[in-house]
Amino acid sequence: MDWKNRNVLVTGGVSLIGSHLVDALVKRGAKIRVVDDLSSGKLENINGHIEAGRVKFIQADLRETGVAEAAVEDMSVVFHLAADHGGRGYVDLHQAACATNLLLDGLVFRACHRAQVEKVVYASSGCVYPNGIQTDPNQTLYLTEDMVGPPYDADNMYGWAKLMAEMTLRAYYKDWGMKSASCRYFTVYGPRGVENHAVIAMIARAYTRQDPFIVWGNGEQIRNWTYIDDIVEGTILAAEKVDDGSGINLGTMERIRVLDAVHEIANKFNYRPKIELHPEMPTGPLNRVADNGLAKKLLGWEPKVMFKEGLRRTIEWYVASCNQDEAAMALDRLLTER
Repeated sequence: MDWKNRNVLVTGGVSLIGSHLVDALVKRGAKIRVVDDLSSGKLENINGHIEAGRVKFIQADLRETGVAEAAVEDMSVVFHLAADHGGRGYVDLHQAACATNLLLDGLVFRACHRAQVEKVVYASSGCVYPNGIQTDPNQTLYLTEDMVGPPYDADNMYGWAKLMAEMTLRAYYKDWGMKSASCRYFTVYGPRGVENHAVIAMIARAYTRQDPFIVWGNGEQIRNWTYIDDIVEGTILAAEKVDDGSGINLGTMERIRVLDAVHEIANKFNYRPKIELHPEMPTGPLNRVADNGLAKKLLGWEPKVMFKEGLRRTIEWYVASCNQDEAAMALDRLLTER
């Protein structure tokens, strides 16, 4: 796909993933429109592109009447990243808010179909996978795309909304021929991240010299944190190579225990805090790691930035960008909010 001068919409384009995607599309010469309600992202993430005239920004809520239709008008490709979302605390504690994604996605997809958009690329999630198979951190488990199926058991309302959106896009392709791809993101982190997600929260705890260092859950949870640059590259490749609405895992296959990540981060800040476990707090599945074999096969994609290197880059950004006192004041609120 030739991106030069192609009309591209990025919903949620000031967020962590959205803003880095905008950066990559600007480099490819696309003509970009961003729609975002600024409920969680920061306009400063793309402000340079707006001022340079490379991006047209519209502040609006896609759930409001007529906004989706206006947003997708004359667009060739729509990257739909906008969502009511947050970290684990938010996903567990704000079910009604996450349910609004059902409306949001439905409005955007219908508008894309009516406007004859060439392709929709959807930001899905590892939350679509059945909770019941992710309970044993001692099991070497890699989630393959075909594990999403009856009996469905998605992760909270957020996961169900993502699952319904994937199913909707496949139906649109089957019945009406609207091309699409669903990118299942696994625990994304990197510069411009927010403290409501685990890696940035752990970095914030270390940066503010928290002692004891609070860990939600028992620390045995297994994750595969995936660096933002790899996520963006995979998303663009999905736009170029997938048409039929298939869900594609974008994640590393590194199996990282939360406690091991805590120790790695503490080491980088050169301090040895006491670890205080809080098993009563939201933790999510105990064993969530992607199998990325399908992405390798269909997209020619595999992650290039492993966790230790991505962590180093993210810490350097956080220390350079964030004030210690402000981070300490905001951390507790952000862990359960947007």
